Amino acid sequence: MVVGKASWRESCGIFGTYAPGEEVARLTFFALFALQHRGQESSGIATSDGKRIRLYAGMGLVSQVFDEAALSQLPGIIAIGHNRYSTTGSSRLINAQPILVKGAQGEIALGHNGNIVNAGLLRRELEEQGYHFSTSTDSEVIANLILASPGQTWPEKVACAMPRLQGAYSMVILTPEALIGVRDPLGVRPLCLGSVNDGWVIASESCALDHIGASFLREVEPGEVVVTGANGIDSFKGIESQHKAICVFEYIYFARPDSVINGRLLYQARQIMGEELAEEYPVAADIVTGIPDSATAAGIGYAQKSGIPFSEVLLKNRYAVRTFIEPDQRIRELGVRLKFNPLPQVLKGKQLIIVDDSIVRGTTTPRVIGLLRKAGAKEIHVRVCAPPIRYPCFFGVDMATQWELIAARKSIPQIREFIGADSLGYLSLEGLIKAIGLPRDVFCLACLTGEYPIPVQLEMDKLALESLPRGVS
Repeated sequence: MVVGKASWRESCGIFGTYAPGEEVARLTFFALFALQHRGQESSGIATSDGKRIRLYAGMGLVSQVFDEAALSQLPGIIAIGHNRYSTTGSSRLINAQPILVKGAQGEIALGHNGNIVNAGLLRRELEEQGYHFSTSTDSEVIANLILASPGQTWPEKVACAMPRLQGAYSMVILTPEALIGVRDPLGVRPLCLGSVNDGWVIASESCALDHIGASFLREVEPGEVVVTGANGIDSFKGIESQHKAICVFEYIYFARPDSVINGRLLYQARQIMGEELAEEYPVAADIVTGIPDSATAAGIGYAQKSGIPFSEVLLKNRYAVRTFIEPDQRIRELGVRLKFNPLPQVLKGKQLIIVDDSIVRGTTTPRVIGLLRKAGAKEIHVRVCAPPIRYPCFFGVDMATQWELIAARKSIPQIREFIGADSLGYLSLEGLIKAIGLPRDVFCLACLTGEYPIPVQLEMDKLALESLPRGVS
């Protein structure tokens, strides 16, 4: 549910471009702006002019971090950018990305989306070899592992590092002369390749390419390394992909609806999720609505399939963005009104179906329902595009303990009572897979089924990273 986005956070958005003749920092700024939904804690850009890497990063949204003065400090022909949510590593400026590291072969900057679950073990090994760490992130572990790996070139060193990394990693890596894109062999997080004029771009989602006038070419394959530079573009398998484990929540919630993943426009997939919900959980009502904006497409699909009119009943404040100014107690108690305002004239006396993308902790859904009842809704029936989330995610989502998940602690009737709905229906796993239109075995469904693509005991090693000594506080 969007109103509770702080409780269901995807880790990061990444972008990179090799584009001589372009203002690469400006291209990266606008691409990061399109990827803002993937991270709102910090933003950073690194550029290279072929010899020297420059880096600028700060806390906050892209528009809060960068202005013309900041972009003017970032000349070059290559750039990478990063929007961050903290999963491993706390929300501090020192943990902002891209990460810049230096070794005997020179320096690289790295932006990472995902989570490395054996990061603590790798960090201890690297510290024993004399490598020093200034952050608490697994991304700095990856960067130093690349420095420490054998190989005559940066792509060779990247390929040597990949088998040591357990977990999820889509990455952009900036060397003084080249841009490198990397995707883990499971393909947990998305990564795509495009072209812009005579250059190349790599991004978390295709929507970023649309915003800068780039053309989508293809997705980076799981286990693939893509290298762009003065000699054009080259790619190779850094590690063979034995099986895929694409995060199913990229389709349900994380990615923007105008992005394409595995050839599937997410808006259409979400609309069909709504249609499947209408088939599985029909109910008599006057109005169907979707929680804006993540469940709007699914709400429209439910309405079309059921024949019940779709209507907006919650207006979203488009300017309700992350701020460093804490609300006073009176505003804090208003809760969801900071983002939504109901329409009493539309709701009064009506039987309402609300379509939502997910219920994670269950802390904000009761507030939304209370807001709608206060505005005059007679009945409220909740329909959810995902099956119940009963298991934690260890691959790049800020949700690492099972006790946080309401569906792990309560039955569906208990959840319905807790959130204050007249009825509650979750889309079945079969209905979800049918809506997406891809084979079940290409997805990571661990948060729904408890079946993880790699051993989850490694998660304890990842969590231990926060307790390790830090060079900078």
